[in-house]
Amino acid sequence: MKFLDHLEEWLIATLMGLATTVVFLAVVHRYLSGFAIPYLQDWLLSMDVSWSQEVTIIMFVWMAKFGAAYGVRTGIHVGVDVLINRMQPQLRAKFVLFGLAAGAFFTGLVAILGAQLCWHSGMEHFVYTLLGMPTDAFGGSTKPDTGWPVWAVYLAIPLGSSLMCFRFIQVAVNFLHTGELPRHDHGHVDGLDEDVGAQK
Repeated sequence: MKFLDHLEEWLIATLMGLATTVVFLAVVHRYLSGFAIPYLQDWLLSMDVSWSQEVTIIMFVWMAKFGAAYGVRTGIHVGVDVLINRMQPQLRAKFVLFGLAAGAFFTGLVAILGAQLCWHSGMEHFVYTLLGMPTDAFGGSTKPDTGWPVWAVYLAIPLGSSLMCFRFIQVAVNFLHTGELPRHDHGHVDGLDEDVGAQK
């Protein structure tokens, strides 16, 4: 399960890199299309890059969903815990566990409802068709610029919420064993200490 330790970072970094590349290419395309260069301008104007904005928005939505899971794992979500931190340790532990359980329950519920949304937005038809089974299920709509099925875009909801639910459970189990909650140190950069140690 080691690959799960930094899954959110890999997903977010990949999506951010792709989004940046798409936006960069769309901007370059727009500006180069304005120059009256024979053949090049005609070739560029024949390209349809109207999909770039839609793709970028979709990628940012996916980044936000997985970023929320990252926030749970690293403890960077905003929380008001002044009152809880002033409680006796045993009472504080109960409230912390209740909060983590509530977070896991809520995100688990959102994951289930999100999966149902995807299923009834065309995923059912896609799966049955893929398996060669007859179906009367709704075929689903598509995004206007990309033509991507809406259910595939909506997968960010069940996938991101499931990962977030898993992180809440992971934090709760760790808290039960150690009594520690994840704390984000803004001055720390992962891997930097290891690199300095390796150079000495």
